[in-house]
Amino acid sequence: MVSVTAPSAPASALTRGVGDAYDILQERGFLYQCSDEAGLRRALAAGPITFYGGFDPTADSLQIGNIVLAMAMAHLQRAGHRAIAVVGGGTTMIGDPTDKTDARRIMTREEIEANAQVIKGQLSRYLDFSAGRGLMVDNAEWLLNLNYIDFLRDYGRYFSVNEMVRAETYRARLETGLTFLEFNYMLLQAYDFLELFRRHGCVLQIGGSDQWSNILAGSQLIRRADGGQAFALTNVIVTDATGAKMGKTAGGLTVWLDPAKMAPYDFYQYWINVDDTLVAQYLALFTFLPMEEIRDLTAAGGAALRPAKERLAFEATALAHGREGAEKAQATARSVFGGATYGTTTDGGGGAGGDAPISALPAREIARSRLEAGISALDLLVEAGLADSRNAARRLIEGGGAYLHDARLENRTVTTADLQDGALLLRQGKKRYRRVMAV
Repeated sequence: MVSVTAPSAPASALTRGVGDAYDILQERGFLYQCSDEAGLRRALAAGPITFYGGFDPTADSLQIGNIVLAMAMAHLQRAGHRAIAVVGGGTTMIGDPTDKTDARRIMTREEIEANAQVIKGQLSRYLDFSAGRGLMVDNAEWLLNLNYIDFLRDYGRYFSVNEMVRAETYRARLETGLTFLEFNYMLLQAYDFLELFRRHGCVLQIGGSDQWSNILAGSQLIRRADGGQAFALTNVIVTDATGAKMGKTAGGLTVWLDPAKMAPYDFYQYWINVDDTLVAQYLALFTFLPMEEIRDLTAAGGAALRPAKERLAFEATALAHGREGAEKAQATARSVFGGATYGTTTDGGGGAGGDAPISALPAREIARSRLEAGISALDLLVEAGLADSRNAARRLIEGGGAYLHDARLENRTVTTADLQDGALLLRQGKKRYRRVMAV
């Protein structure tokens, strides 16, 4: 029987060591479920443990929803424990059915390897992989060479189909159709935990609360197969003000960590524009600021939250894009919005802030010949990075959220006649700008 125990009072931040890692995660709002809180606390207090979190390379960049796990792992590591980041090159070949209404697209090994390399670099901004403090491994190393018959014989007997179909991971998909391929995912993720337990003495897996069944299956496999003790721990699924899982802007764009997919300026602006009610939570989850400082920053509401929002945006951007990237994004935001740090402009109409330098805005280039021939507004918004697709661009225009030179952009053809000083100034909503240069 899995126990999910009520949290106890956190220790003082001034006296914390390896044994206080659980309290750190709890105080900052990460924790959701634990298979054995008392046992995990004893293990953490006994000395440094090895733990892991997994990241399937289903895209060529992490997005901000992935940062929750990375930050939770970073706090455990900073408390003195050893981190293993598993890039799921093997499990991605199957596809995790969790939270999906349809089967994932089958990806090639080449796609997965390319994505994994990018994700490894991005995780290095949050986790320290030097001097034995952490490891980064690819589960393809052991999963791709498994003998199917041997695997079923040795480990399949530890899994109950009745228990598996009751798991939330699969239950939601049974109505729409669950393939046998996807049904294997839980077994493979559980085997990851067992393999890491054997190779590296890993005794804890941490992941999102939607992964509870998969993580728990791994800790149970370690007990059943090897007689070992291991723990399952999940963090909260962070939502935005609408209750949706975080990861997209109000306009529907995914908030990527890759600067080629989302400019650091736009990444910074995402955090600046979060709802006031979420600032304290996001500061605790997405920065390393001490909780005492966070409480001071968010003690007041309204306009007094502006410094807190700016601090959130700067710290989150510095982690994802480096301090230089954060400083540049902050300087651009301040110049564009006439000194206001978020949400307001000086021209009263949502424009680029009176005399603010338009040259400071993120820019794209487009061949002048294409503009001479004419380009659809839908394609222009996609190429400028203000919409993920033509459908998203169409919805943006129909909703009145697309602007060209501060006039609403209609679904029409844009030409060189629309240029001003050799550029097109596009805007999504009130605050996301893109300068498109004709070259």
